[in-house]
Amino acid sequence: MSRLHASLRLIVVLTIAAALAGCGSDQFSDLKQFVAEADKSSGGGARVEPLPRADPYQPFVYAQAELEDPFRPRKIEPAKSTKGQLAPDLNRRREPLEAFPLDNLKMVGTLQQGSTVFALVRTPDNNLFRVRQNNYIGQNFGLIQEISETGMKLKELVQDSAGEWTERVTQLFLQDESEAKR
Repeated sequence: MSRLHASLRLIVVLTIAAALAGCGSDQFSDLKQFVAEADKSSGGGARVEPLPRADPYQPFVYAQAELEDPFRPRKIEPAKSTKGQLAPDLNRRREPLEAFPLDNLKMVGTLQQGSTVFALVRTPDNNLFRVRQNNYIGQNFGLIQEISETGMKLKELVQDSAGEWTERVTQLFLQDESEAKR
């Protein structure tokens, strides 16, 4: 066992000696030379300019606390309707064509029974409806004002960003068969 200890000691001593021999090499001589030249060229004690004087901190006082916060979401309340203002009859029973946006409805023809003129309107699901003056159509409370051979004129009630109801006149034009099939 003592022979094993002696061998191990010898290996450890040789490893340490090899490591110390590597440290003594001239490996960083170029770096040492650069540092020595830099010290000589700067004069050894080069004067560094002092930092500029910083102004003292002035706290900002936010004096707009009583104003409305622009980042808080808010709900636009509709205006209270009075007798003189426009407003749709929300208690009225809805007609079938009020379930579709006006852009999705197509007028494909007209027909006349007696003195009453009807318009034929096709829905996106390919159903055909017969409507006449004073029927409602579209999702904006569109009341049919007039039906002609070329189209129909509607009066819609739309709500603006302030919640006010305004009238808008629109038209739905007759489409030929090639457009109606699309």
